[in-house]
Amino acid sequence: MLPTAREKRFFSRPWTDYALFLILVGPNLVLLGVFTYRPLVENFQFSFFDWNLSSPTSTFVGFDNYREWASREDTWQIVGNTVVFTVAAVVGSLVLGLVLALLLDRKLRGRNFVRSAVFAPYVISGAAIGIAFQFVFDPNFGLVQDLMRRFGLGTVPDFYQDPKWAMVMITVTYLWKNLGYTFVIYLAALQGVRKELMEAAEIDQASRWTTFRKVLLPQLRPTTFFLSITVLLNSLQVFDIINVMTRGGPLGTGTTTMVYQVYEETFRNFRAGYGATVATILFLVLLIVTLVQVRIMDRDDQR
Repeated sequence: MLPTAREKRFFSRPWTDYALFLILVGPNLVLLGVFTYRPLVENFQFSFFDWNLSSPTSTFVGFDNYREWASREDTWQIVGNTVVFTVAAVVGSLVLGLVLALLLDRKLRGRNFVRSAVFAPYVISGAAIGIAFQFVFDPNFGLVQDLMRRFGLGTVPDFYQDPKWAMVMITVTYLWKNLGYTFVIYLAALQGVRKELMEAAEIDQASRWTTFRKVLLPQLRPTTFFLSITVLLNSLQVFDIINVMTRGGPLGTGTTTMVYQVYEETFRNFRAGYGATVATILFLVLLIVTLVQVRIMDRDDQR
C-alpha cells in the first residue's frame, strides 16, 4: 500500500527525521554511553589516584602511577610477553585459518563435519578450554608428554616451569580456541573470489604458488586486513586462558600480559589506581594500532 499525500508531507518534515533518529538510535546511544564511554572516562580518572580497594578513600597522585609503570622492572617483560603473544596469535590465526579454509573449500567427503569441528572450539568458554588443555600439557600424564615419549622426541618440556614453553602452551591453546573464527571468515571470502581469474591463471599454466600469490591473495586482502584488526584486538584482551592455565606465571610474570596485569593489580594487590593506569595505557595502544590499520586499509582501497 502506497503512502498517502498526507503521510508523505508528515515524513518529509525536518523534525520527523530527528524524531525517528532519536527513537531508533537514541536507546543504543544511551546504553553505549552508560556502559562503554562512562567507564572509560572514570577509568582514566582513577589512573590519577592512589586507591586501595580495601579503603573507601583515595589520594590524588597525578602522574605518579604512570611514572611507576614506566620505571618498574617487570613492566617491559610484561610488554614483551604481550607483544610476543599477540604477534604469534595474529600470524598463527591468519595463516592456519587460511590454510584450513583452502583445504576445506574443496569437495571432500565429510567436509561439513570437519568444518563444524574446526569452528566448534570458538563457541566454547575459554576457561573450559584452558582446563582441558591443562591435562593436554600436563608433564606427568598429559597427551603431549605421551606422544613425545611414544615417538622418541626427546625430553618432555615442563610447560609449567619454563616461561618460554609456558608461552608456547598459552599460544597453542588460544589458537585452538580461536582458529574457527578466521577459518569461517576466510571460507566465506573464498566464495566471492572471481573464478574466471583463477581459471585464466590455470590456462596460462601458472604454478599453484604463483596463482595463490598473484591472483588469490590480492582478492583476500580486505578480508585479511579485517581479520588482522579483530584478531589483534581479541588477542590483546585474552584473560581467561592465562588465568586458568598459568595465572601469569611461571617465575612471577612468565606469561603475564598487560590485560592480566590489570586484573592482578586491581583485584589481587587491591591497587585500583595502578590497575586503571595499565588499563588506560592498553586502551591507548589498542586505539593507536586500530587507527593505523584502518588508515592502511583506506589507502589500499583507494589504489
